[in-house]
Amino acid sequence: MKLLVPSGVEFQARPDEPVEVHRYDPKAPIPGEHADAEVFVAWANSAENLASAVALPNLRWVQALSAGAENIVGAGFADGVVITNGSGVHDRTVSEHAVALSLTLLRRLPAARRAQDEHVWSTEIGGIQPMHPEGAVTSFIRANVLVWGFGNIGQNLAGILKALGANVRGVARSAGERSGFPVIAESEIERALPETDVLIMILPGVEATRNALSAERLALLPRHAYVVNVGRGTTVDEAALIAALESGEIAGAATDVASQEPLPADSPLWDAPNLIITPHAAGGRPDLGPELIRENLDSFLAGRALRNVVAG
Repeated sequence: MKLLVPSGVEFQARPDEPVEVHRYDPKAPIPGEHADAEVFVAWANSAENLASAVALPNLRWVQALSAGAENIVGAGFADGVVITNGSGVHDRTVSEHAVALSLTLLRRLPAARRAQDEHVWSTEIGGIQPMHPEGAVTSFIRANVLVWGFGNIGQNLAGILKALGANVRGVARSAGERSGFPVIAESEIERALPETDVLIMILPGVEATRNALSAERLALLPRHAYVVNVGRGTTVDEAALIAALESGEIAGAATDVASQEPLPADSPLWDAPNLIITPHAAGGRPDLGPELIRENLDSFLAGRALRNVVAG
């Protein structure tokens, strides 16, 4: 059995396995010599490359390493091809980035950078400061953090935030408890927003989540609140976010994603006040990709159910 793995992803077959692992360039069409491939690992593929994968006649299984595999599912693979996504692969890297963006806001690092550029030892930022200044949030300690999108990444992130002293609640389609954290239903989010200090969004980019953070919901946040988005750019009404930042309706925001990527040079997001932008850097490393490939390959060879099946 031939398994195609993109360059940049480390994976080797075991000596006793009936599997041949071959590397491919995810930005170029798959060479004809690999037309007999039965398994295709998808990661950072160009449209041209993905189209050539769809045409593989013997394909039986596609393992995507992205948590959101909408482009893989919609690429046109035959009905009999099983597609599994990369849920769980990016838990640690996205959590790490979400914490980095949040602490950059809370600890006022952009203001510190400006003071450094001006050669100013800022007593407004450093020195003796109140633990919880009135009208501001400057620490995760005893802060109310709402994580909207409480899947694998959200639950992993919640544990880190708790260790930093935050009071964490999740938001999901249904209420309950996950990984020891209270979870409220999305239908109840309006009640939670007014008491939220930091809102971290990890929602998938599907039609049901488009502009989920609307102008109306932004208005429910306290003026000292911060918004951090490490999910998908389409889940936030960007015009409303800019307006909220310009009016001081919220204290600041950070986003790793945009509704259009790459973000055009003339986008008003670039110049929005108190907004930090990173170029979709949170989950760009398939941290646990080889482990997921191995787990699913073992199941595939043994005829067991695969993990993270989304189609087929």
